[in-house]
Amino acid sequence: MPVAPARKAGTWKLAYADFLTALMAFFLLMWLVSGVSADDRAEIADYFHNRTPDAATAVAMQSGPSTADRIFSALSENPALVAAGSSVVLAKQADGIRIDLVDTAERPLFDRADGHFTETGLALARDTAAALAGTEGTLTLEGHTDAFPSLVPGYSNWELSSDRANEARRVFEAEGIAAERIRGVTGLADTRPLLAAQPHLPVNRRVSILVQVEG
Repeated sequence: MPVAPARKAGTWKLAYADFLTALMAFFLLMWLVSGVSADDRAEIADYFHNRTPDAATAVAMQSGPSTADRIFSALSENPALVAAGSSVVLAKQADGIRIDLVDTAERPLFDRADGHFTETGLALARDTAAALAGTEGTLTLEGHTDAFPSLVPGYSNWELSSDRANEARRVFEAEGIAAERIRGVTGLADTRPLLAAQPHLPVNRRVSILVQVEG
């Protein structure tokens, strides 16, 4: 047969003790408040009502999107870059923003064995430079190739990718990007494909721009 659970006879005593403790604390608080004059109470109330936040609190209250977030939003909404579609890939990174200008079948940025922009690539590089001209931060330019070997004897993918990065640098500087903003120009050949599983695709032929900002 079922057995009824045993009652805990001392539970009400604990609850009653808690009630008495709270009641004692309330009367103690009332006694302390009664000893403060009306003028003192008004002064205390005025202090908390009109208190000016300290510097740390003020910064926290005024802080908004970070510099990197603002730049990323501006690039994401830039009409020319939006119109480029899949030819522009934006990504946030721990050290800033990465912009990849990629080669596609519809919009080839480079001929396969050439370090110079096509007309389409040149227009996109100019649009990107214009979008970055009013922003903060330093720039690092990287050139990339697909995994096919170079068609030119004595001219490897290392030279080809370096030429593509330098081509982007020349366009950026011609479009008003200050030379001192550019901290590095690097050719990485086919060592960092955008699509690692398909390194021979045209999309791996690209120029990457790393925008590094503080805050």
